Amino acid sequence: MPIHKVRSDISVLNDSLEVPGLGHLPVNAFVLFASEPVVVDTGLGLPDRNFLEVVGSVLDPADVRWIWLTHPDRDHTGGIFDLLDAAPEARVVTTFLSVGLMSCERPLPLDRLHLINPGQSVDVGDRTLTAFRPPLYDSPSTVGFFDDRTGACFSSDCFGGPMADAELAQADDVGAVGEEDLRAAQLLWASVDSPWAQNVDTEKFLGSFRPIREREPEVVLSAHLPPAVGITGTLIDRLGSAAGASPWVGPDQAALEQMLAGLQPGGGRSAS
Repeated sequence: MPIHKVRSDISVLNDSLEVPGLGHLPVNAFVLFASEPVVVDTGLGLPDRNFLEVVGSVLDPADVRWIWLTHPDRDHTGGIFDLLDAAPEARVVTTFLSVGLMSCERPLPLDRLHLINPGQSVDVGDRTLTAFRPPLYDSPSTVGFFDDRTGACFSSDCFGGPMADAELAQADDVGAVGEEDLRAAQLLWASVDSPWAQNVDTEKFLGSFRPIREREPEVVLSAHLPPAVGITGTLIDRLGSAAGASPWVGPDQAALEQMLAGLQPGGGRSAS
């Protein structure tokens, strides 16, 4: 799993998944080296991933004091319980709704929670992290944050985009992606991850970017995009056109059967 340094105090723990029909989707978690270290999301829940080992390659897990869970989808929670075991002083920062959704599978320990809502802040020693609702999201429990020391915006799924290949999905800067390819990828992801955007009032939707515009973050760190440095205005302008866009339509049963047929020896269907 590649690890990128965005600044001296931010590491990107990069993973990716190939999604048929879409491309290679970056799946990032982050370590913020505050005086009270913060891990942001905890990676994929696949059996061949060892998120705790990856965290341990950049700091001692026992030193982690905060785990910021942007939302409880399985590509964000894979290592959370292992990390809680290895970091006995860590608390999970997330929303009430995230906790409720997690409890459908395995409850988070209530005495280790720090519940937060958009607009509220957490002091992590040498900086303040202020929660906000990203303009695009796939879960109503989503909460990103601004780091007032680095000026970074941690945007959860927002601004993501599937890349053409694994190499681009693992890039240390989104500048490696061509401008038109990036635009197409981000608008595609908006239609996949936030299909509700087709129904929004355009003016209100554009207004939801105001917290990011006002903060003017130098760095945008999305769970599903290589690090984006110095292009925040461009990212905002691009995603503003997602309002009213038609949602992505995935493969149906006929397409699945065609894919399965192609996996059989000689391209034929199984005898069953």
